[in-house]
Amino acid sequence: MSGIKITGENRLVLVTGRAHPALADEIARELGTELTHTDARTFASSEIYARYDDSVRGSDAFVIQSHTRPINEWLMEQLIMVDALKRASAKRITVVAPYYPYARQDKKGRGREPISARLVADLFKAAGAHRIMSVDLHAPQIQGFFDGPVDHLFAMPVLLKHFQEKLDPETLTVVSPDMGRVKVADIWSEKLGAPLAIIHKRRDPRVMNEVSVHEIVGQVEGASAFSSTT
Repeated sequence: MSGIKITGENRLVLVTGRAHPALADEIARELGTELTHTDARTFASSEIYARYDDSVRGSDAFVIQSHTRPINEWLMEQLIMVDALKRASAKRITVVAPYYPYARQDKKGRGREPISARLVADLFKAAGAHRIMSVDLHAPQIQGFFDGPVDHLFAMPVLLKHFQEKLDPETLTVVSPDMGRVKVADIWSEKLGAPLAIIHKRRDPRVMNEVSVHEIVGQVEGASAFSSTT
């Protein structure tokens, strides 16, 4: 009998950028599969090139990239990899970004500022991504920046088990680094059975990477401080 047989099963393809290939290797190992090799290069002009050694046509592709320094290079590499998948006829493309790039720039604090987290979502969409997967977004509203599904995963279940085994609640204090993280810190405080403390800090928007601590609400003297932040 001639014709095309359709099984209805999607073929999983995992690809990774060069920021943290060891993480992608571990993900592939947990899934019982292998990474599709990517020929990724950086030219002398600093332009990035990416090509897949195997066919990805009709596949369910996941592009894994960590966004550490230099963040702009790794972001651009992931965008190029997504574009390559789109042009190679992948059926569905999921961006896997454990740390969402530019997540802290999720709103305008002053006039004439960008909302860079929204820009990144637009870039992923323009490149061809159908879905984004990330962990512990800086702010939940980032999910609404992307015109498509966003899988917002939480590290708490895994970390909670680890800290319950390693930390003594009798000598522990959960500390919120600012007022914006009080809700998250309160959850950790309840789960770990430890008291809560809050840092009152101020940040000068004109000075990068500097904060001033004005006071601490709660008892931290002699305690093991556990800071809840992302």
